Amino acid sequence: MTKIVFATGNRGKLREASEILGEGFELFTPSDYGIDEDIPETGDTLEENSLQKARYIFERKGCDCFSDDTGLEVEDLGGAPGVYTARYAGESKDFNANMDKVLSELEVLEKEGVPVSRKARFRSVVTLILDGVVHQFEGTMEGEIARSKSGRGGFGYDPIFMPYEYPGLTAADITEEQKNEISHRGKALRAMAAFLHETDR
Repeated sequence: MTKIVFATGNRGKLREASEILGEGFELFTPSDYGIDEDIPETGDTLEENSLQKARYIFERKGCDCFSDDTGLEVEDLGGAPGVYTARYAGESKDFNANMDKVLSELEVLEKEGVPVSRKARFRSVVTLILDGVVHQFEGTMEGEIARSKSGRGGFGYDPIFMPYEYPGLTAADITEEQKNEISHRGKALRAMAAFLHETDR
């Protein structure tokens, strides 16, 4: 049984990763190893933040570990919110305010007569440190920004993000199972899982 620490306190993420990795892997959280403080995320990119979190665990415990960082990237907002996805409208991490800011900024561009693409994507970067060696995996979910919020499911920006696989619906309109099949983090985790299953430990 391979033991790996996932740098998250989110039990939903832990369950998803455990299901994707399957048999032969036992996942733990930082708190299981006595790390209860917030892990710093001060990088300028998703790759840097993801690596920073994994290294934080590895440097303190020397164990195999992985972390993820995710951002919403809107094409005509220059890739924003990007690394600032959770705190786009302020440090309170209010996702209603974050969504309102994205919608407002696109509306401002349209009112200025600028041809606006609402194309966007969620991108996740997973960093795995295995036997001290760093590996990174990426997954994306492509789609567009809706003109208004819709749906009661999901979380974060889901009510304004319409994945291409479900035309006319937001990620908050579809079921959790449907979203997991196409999700950015799921794709990155499946890539990591494939790597781990191919690795002779």
